[in-house]
Amino acid sequence: MSDTDYRPSPTGWVRKQVEAIEAAGDTSVVHVLNRPVVMLTMRGAKTGAVRKVPLMRVEHEGVYAAVASKGGAPEHPLWYGNLRADPRITLQDGTRSWSAVAREVSGEEREAWWERCVAAYPPYAQYQTKTDRLIPVLLLEPVAD
Repeated sequence: MSDTDYRPSPTGWVRKQVEAIEAAGDTSVVHVLNRPVVMLTMRGAKTGAVRKVPLMRVEHEGVYAAVASKGGAPEHPLWYGNLRADPRITLQDGTRSWSAVAREVSGEEREAWWERCVAAYPPYAQYQTKTDRLIPVLLLEPVAD
């Protein structure tokens, strides 16, 4: 994805975290509650512009998960709609970046991943109690470039 089409987030804390990651070339410069993050680069569903979002790092055997919690808000985060429209992303963890495809999981697979997500970032469990929606979990599976 070309950064020439990049549009920074209108959300201040997201924009600042992305700026810090890009300045350092490393996601390890940003933390949430002393927990590591990864950065997803994707296309906006409505604009087609490049969007970037830092998310909590949830990884198991080389596969990562993205949790569309929005802090337990009643609606999904905007990035969730972007991934539903175009699941192809660039994933950055530390200084490494690679292509991946997002796939939403359900049933037993979601339950197994939800446990991993809560282990990586315990507030997810509380976020689920704040909303009637089932918080989506998407796997970010690596693909060959």
